[in-house]
Amino acid sequence: MRFNEVHVEAFGRALPEEAVTSDALEERLLPLYDRLRVSVGRLELMSGIRERRFWPPGTRPSEVAARAGRDAIERSGIDPAEIGVLIHGAVCRDFLEPATASVVHGALGLSERCGAFDLSNACLGVANGMVQVATMIEAGAIRAGLVVAGEDGRPLVEETIRHLLADDSAGREELKRAYASLTIGSGAAAVLLTHADLANTSRRLIASASLAATEHVGLCQGDRAEGREGPLMDTDSEALLQAGNALAVRTFANFLDETGWTRETIEAVVTHQVGAAHRRLLFESLELDTAKDHPTVGFLGNVGSVSLPISYALAEASGALRTGQRTALLGIGSGLHCSMLALQ
Repeated sequence: MRFNEVHVEAFGRALPEEAVTSDALEERLLPLYDRLRVSVGRLELMSGIRERRFWPPGTRPSEVAARAGRDAIERSGIDPAEIGVLIHGAVCRDFLEPATASVVHGALGLSERCGAFDLSNACLGVANGMVQVATMIEAGAIRAGLVVAGEDGRPLVEETIRHLLADDSAGREELKRAYASLTIGSGAAAVLLTHADLANTSRRLIASASLAATEHVGLCQGDRAEGREGPLMDTDSEALLQAGNALAVRTFANFLDETGWTRETIEAVVTHQVGAAHRRLLFESLELDTAKDHPTVGFLGNVGSVSLPISYALAEASGALRTGQRTALLGIGSGLHCSMLALQ
């Protein structure tokens, strides 16, 4: 899909103050580690994640999503009255009903003419939301739209540790399938998109490409259950890595066709951050230079749908992204789905 009239006006962000190291999580698992003869340090060695951040207990996704949304609006200089739709694209939600987007809508004081809904697609919620808003702008249905996400990894990590320690029969395989859950962090992000006539910046959304490989839907699944304080996630990390990477290769071929770009003309790359092995294999398979990348996974962990936009926001804040630069946003989410966006 190509876009001619869509500008990405601003990226908003919010990060928790509390940082928790991988070693600190593993020290809580020492009874299991000692029984299995596993050394502390394995989690960071496997994932490349030194630490991740957590919101204070009880923080609602809407609260931090609204904070990021407000940041994006302020950075853009766009009148909030111009926003025609608000999408909350996070994995985490305040509750099943109503939409968490409704809470954020009220917190931001958006117009009654501004629609609001949740969009759920694992780690691709924000990327999918950007395409949805861009399509509405291109069609003339709205002049501006805001995509927000608030992710809170603490409940998943805490429940994973409780579950592993409570299961006396847990072995190396159970620990291996739980490692992905221990990489999850917290954060919030927002993206404000507008029609060219309303834009204050020159940053355009050029195109997007997406593919699905839903035969792999069982490789990573998470849910809540009665009697548990938080969700649990079961992940075949190695199979997910290989299947996701193969899907990314096919999607990237479509992305290059859709944009008319080449590997050489792509000047910057921002990815959904999963882990060091994922990053290494992805860049090797797509034949992209890692020097063009802006990794955050080492100090933020995997922040779900927030990972891609917040990595862009931090790269922009550091001065690493320049005006006119051709930037590829590359996202893979469990399901499996892959979505790639082109910014210039």
